[in-house]
Order: sequence, then structure tokens, then C-alpha cells
Amino acid sequence: SRFRFSSVPQQPVPPLAQTLQGYLQALEPLLPPDELAHTRRMVHEFGRPGGLGSQLQKRLDIRAKNTKNWITDWWVQCSYLENREPLAVHSNPAISLPRRDFNDWRSQLVFASKLIAAVLDFKAMTDRGQLPVEQLRGRPLCMELYPLMFSSCRVPGPKHDSIAHYGRSRRSPTHITVVRNYQFFQLEVYNSDGSRMTESQIHSQLFRIRSQSWKTDKEPMGILTSEHRHTWGAAYNRLLRDKINRESVRAIETGLFSLCLDSPVMRISDEKYASRKAAQVLHGGGTFSNSGNRWFDKTLQFVVGEDGSWGLLYEQATTEGVQVATLLHHILEYCEKPDPKRAPLIPLPMPKKLYFYIDKEIKRDIELAKQNLDILINDLDVKVFNFKTFGKELPKRNKLSPNAFIQVALQLSYYRVHNEMCPSCDIASQRMFRGGRTEYIRSPTKEALAFVLAFDDASVSREVKLQLLREAVEAYVALTDLALKGCGIDRHLLGLKLQAIEQGLSIPKIFMDTGYGYATHWKLRTGQVPANTDSVMCFGPLVPDGYAVCYNPQADHVHFSVTAFNCCEETNAETLAQTVQKTLCDLQELLEPTV
Repeated sequence: SRFRFSSVPQQPVPPLAQTLQGYLQALEPLLPPDELAHTRRMVHEFGRPGGLGSQLQKRLDIRAKNTKNWITDWWVQCSYLENREPLAVHSNPAISLPRRDFNDWRSQLVFASKLIAAVLDFKAMTDRGQLPVEQLRGRPLCMELYPLMFSSCRVPGPKHDSIAHYGRSRRSPTHITVVRNYQFFQLEVYNSDGSRMTESQIHSQLFRIRSQSWKTDKEPMGILTSEHRHTWGAAYNRLLRDKINRESVRAIETGLFSLCLDSPVMRISDEKYASRKAAQVLHGGGTFSNSGNRWFDKTLQFVVGEDGSWGLLYEQATTEGVQVATLLHHILEYCEKPDPKRAPLIPLPMPKKLYFYIDKEIKRDIELAKQNLDILINDLDVKVFNFKTFGKELPKRNKLSPNAFIQVALQLSYYRVHNEMCPSCDIASQRMFRGGRTEYIRSPTKEALAFVLAFDDASVSREVKLQLLREAVEAYVALTDLALKGCGIDRHLLGLKLQAIEQGLSIPKIFMDTGYGYATHWKLRTGQVPANTDSVMCFGPLVPDGYAVCYNPQADHVHFSVTAFNCCEETNAETLAQTVQKTLCDLQELLEPTV
């Protein structure tokens, strides 16, 4: 069935009273009683009949009637395009996949050719409207982000970024960008008759690219894209003053996607290798490694290393984890098949090397970007591990939602390390609505707090702990259900705040309150990879004193990645990772005692 956008309903604006009540409930386990009482007064004032809240709510209802989606554009603008943090580490998620069975450049090029062919095959399905409409709980999902993954790029600006989509023009691009040893190449991937190139054609072109990119004495232009957005925006304008640079940057931005052919990384012990591999995809390993092979503004970048490591990096303003997981699933299936087509015997044009003219100013921009990226990379602690004791079968056997079970386990783990609950968020899709993106689910609930406080208390019986665990898991499931109905609280609160700003009003007091500031300081950012492959997602924490935890539950094991910043003395990725493993084993013992 071809996807139709209109078959998906519009996203509703949740009722104001329900959101405000949900907001206060979310604060209960986080704030001391006196602060909570203060916030409660502010919320009641904001929400009283005929008050500021209901006036803003009316305007949001009108906005919802007159736009495709009342919150998405605001959300993308506010969360991504106006955010000035570097895309590297802070924003772009990486997905690292199981190592392929090769360890030399010849096999690297063979696999890279197959990977390119697989992505082009997926794009052809997207263009023809042949992707099956995805469903969640029996409801069709909005499919409109799929075509936007290709030939799109984020463009830096002084105050905010923008997104450029080149795939929708009459003459949509027919090339990809390949990067090796910091050198960029424009590679046409369609023949003159419009047919896709075969794997062997692509392979012979990658071979030519390799022979044209031996030395790494080139300036690593890609490093510029890892800068603070304001800094990169200024450097971008300087760069584009030159015609050669303009053409090269435009070729990268318009390309369908990028492929990074990475040099081998230092071999280390197997247990550390998974973490190193994820970090390598995430940021390239530093300026002396492969960071110069990235263009962080690009929506899709695939990374293939000579040592068999591979993965991809994506830019979140344009695409999301679910679409990327669907694409990955297609790639993995495609890679199992032999190359179907014989290569036509047509001489192919040489891949076009992209040149840059580098003056003193740009040279200085690059040097600064190198220093800043290395500082950021050295500051990030990445810990990836495969928890092999059990997977999602254990909670299922005990009639518990696997995702909610892991979320409660993460709350207990954080508490065991820090002796407090913290603002933490999980992501729920809003694609059951037209143009919908995501919503946060706030994992700390008063039920989770009751369970966490009881769990390590020897005076509490096993039966009571079991009951509290069930209640905590069910409370989380209830929040998930609300979010999937479009009734989460965070996007609605953001909408109310932005509506006030749009009307030229001063920011409502409820958003200037310390409670709101604390509640949106996400110390624990979590994400589940919706993939039935052994992949692991990885990204940096949202705040300097926080963590990011990603997990991918399979039937009998769970892949985890934990990140934290070294500059914060309180947080430690290794400590949290070990605590998560111990906590999961303790929960197994609670559910299925061995004695």
C-alpha cells in the first residue's frame, strides 16, 4: 500500500488541565515539599478558568486547525535548529553494528559497494511509494520523513540553522559523497539512462577513489562541522566567499548521503573494542584518527572501517531513529543477497575530487575546530556492553512490559549511584499523527520512587517489593499510553511557552520557576533502539552533569551504551554501567529467586 499522508489524523492539543496535573505529578518524586508547594501555586494560577493558560490554549487550538502539525515546526526549531551546541557528540546519534568479517581494504571496498547499493535500493522503494505503511498498535504511522532522509543537510547560521532539502527539486541529485583520508569525492551512482549502478560498477569507482586519496596531508575540512554552531556559521560564510569552496560544499550538501571510508583504529582488548567502535562512529576518534572524514551536518553518513567496523550517524532535525532502524533492517537483508545485476561494460567517468581553497582565516578556523573537537572527545566517556544474563523474555514471562521494566531498572541504578531521583526522559513516537515527531516520557514517577526506596531496605518483604515493582512498571506503561495518544506533557508545555512568546507576551511565570528549570535539566537521557539486529545506539548526555543510556533489548540479551562527561566529577559511565548490570541481576533474583 502506497503511503498517503492524509490517512493519518492530525495531532491533538491535549486538554490544559490534564497537562498541568501531569506536570505536577511528574514533579512529585523530584522536588522537596516546600518547592513543590510553591510550583503548585504557580500552576494553579496559570491554569485557572479564564487565566493566561486558557487564553494560550485557545490560540494553540486555532494553530492546530490551521497547520499540518501544531508543534513539530516549533519543536524542530527550538530543540535542534536554535541549539548552538556542536552536532558532534551532543546531538547526532550513532549506531554501531556488529563487526563484519574482514580486516583489509579490499574487503572494505566490497562491503562499502554493497552498502551503497542497499541504500539506493531503499531510496528507490521510497521514491516509488513502495515502503509498507508502518503501524503501531494497529494504527498507521506518518511516513513523510522517509523521502527527506536523502539529499538533505543542515546549514549553519549565526542565530539558528536551517535545513536544506535538495531531493524535491525537478533535477534531484544523483551522486553521493565519499570521504577518505579527509578528502571528499563526488561519486555519481546512476548511469546516464537513469538506472542505478551495479555493485561492481560502484566497487570499481571506490577503487579509483582509494587510488586518488593516499596521503592524509590534506586539511581536514570536515572538522569544521563539529564546531559550536555559531562558530561554524561564521566560518561557513568565510568558506563560501570562494567559488571553488562553494561548489565543493554544495556537492556535499546536495549528495544523497555520505560514505566515510575510515582508516583502521588501534586494536585493543575485545571488551573495550565495542566502546571504541561506537565512539569511532560517533565522532571519528579525534583529529589524528578519522574525525576529518565526517560532515556532521549531513542527514545520513555511513561509516565503514578497514577493520570491519561499520555503522551510521544521522542528524536529528531531519530524521529519527525509527526511520534509520527501518533503513538498517533493509541494508542487512540486502547484504545477505548476491549482487543481482551484471555490470554493463560502459566506461565510467572518474569520480570528481572536491577541492577547497584555504586561506589564512580558514586555516585558523580549522586549527581551532581541531582543538575543540579533541577536547570534546577526550571529555566524553563511552561504555558499551552486552548484558547476556537475560533479555526481554524475562519481563515478558513475568507479565511486565520489557521497556518499562528496563526504565524502572535504570531509575533504581541511578538512585544506587547518586542517592536521589533525577529528571529523566525516554522518547515516544508521535508518528501516529500527521507530521508528528516525538514526545518525552518522564521515567521518575512516585511509584518508581516508592519501589526504589524499598528495594535495598532489608526490612521490606519480597512480596511487597514485587508489588511495588509491578506498580512502578504499570505507572510507566500508563505514561507511555498517554504519550502515544498525543497526551504527553512536555511538547504541550513547550507549545504554551512559545505561543506566549509569539504573541509578544512576557514568558509566563510557570516557566521561570526553579521547578521548571530543574524538571527540564535532563540528567538521564535514555533511548531504546527499535531494531531486531545486534546494533547499539550511542549519543552524548544532554547536560554536563548527566548521562545518556541507550539500550537494544533482544530475546536473551540487551545491548547497552552509557555516556558521561569526564569533566563532571559526580558522573562516571563505568560506575553506572556496572550498577545497571548488578541491578538487572538483582531484579531477576526478585522475580525468579534461585533458592
